[in-house]
Amino acid sequence: MYDMISIIVAIYNQIEMNKLFLHSLRKYTHNPYELIVVDNNSTDGSREFFENNGAIVIQNNGNYSYPYCQNQGIRKASYDVLCFLNNDNILSPDWDVHLLNVIGKNNCDVVSFASNDRGINRHETKTKDQKWKRIKYPITTMFGNSKFSLRLMFKLMYPKWEKYTKKILDAYGYQLSEGFSGSAIAMTMKGIEKVGLWDERLQGADFDLYARTKQRHEQVGDIQPLSIIAGLYIHHYGRITMKSKHRPPQFVDVKNLISWQDKWGMDACEKFMIALKQ
Repeated sequence: MYDMISIIVAIYNQIEMNKLFLHSLRKYTHNPYELIVVDNNSTDGSREFFENNGAIVIQNNGNYSYPYCQNQGIRKASYDVLCFLNNDNILSPDWDVHLLNVIGKNNCDVVSFASNDRGINRHETKTKDQKWKRIKYPITTMFGNSKFSLRLMFKLMYPKWEKYTKKILDAYGYQLSEGFSGSAIAMTMKGIEKVGLWDERLQGADFDLYARTKQRHEQVGDIQPLSIIAGLYIHHYGRITMKSKHRPPQFVDVKNLISWQDKWGMDACEKFMIALKQ
């Protein structure tokens, strides 16, 4: 049904992480794609790096919230499948092929990927998360987020990355598990027509997107709740920008932001959280 993807990534600095991300994107993507980078006024050469490597770069004059940036990317996108990735992700072989084999079929218009911070079940997620933290924090404490540090962490976590991700794909295939990893979400334009753009009032817009797909599924039935493709695994370094020595400035649009609870109410939030834990 689909064969091309618009990839949208918001960044603020972290040049070495951006290089690793782009390397994995180029190495492991099979189909043609466009890369749209929303740059929140980087000062370390990240904007120029992506411009020099063929990305479409949207230049902001300050640091904007996640949903605001994603909507900027949507308005620039050329294709009917949009993939919203964090810049601290490492992709797996033929990730786009597997995504396109699932998205848009059987009302699966909004999906997510499995990762070290959200697996097929709570036990698997906890195991991977604990291992990653044991590796990540000592190394970043000693070496920061340098190229050496980032590569060392990844190698210790996954000595044979391609073999590891194939094992997960072979084990779980295209099984869907209700929930999401906020670092990697994909939507069709049809899905956006059904549930709307990202809500720019919520920094936790991934939770809101899940809630809207869940509500639409229950009330209309023309979309599946946001779910993880269990066999499509990526690695998420996790809060690299926020934990760096040079933290990003306050969001320009901070006064517009509300909490998830403010929008949905406590009862609805509890209902959605229960559904996510099942």
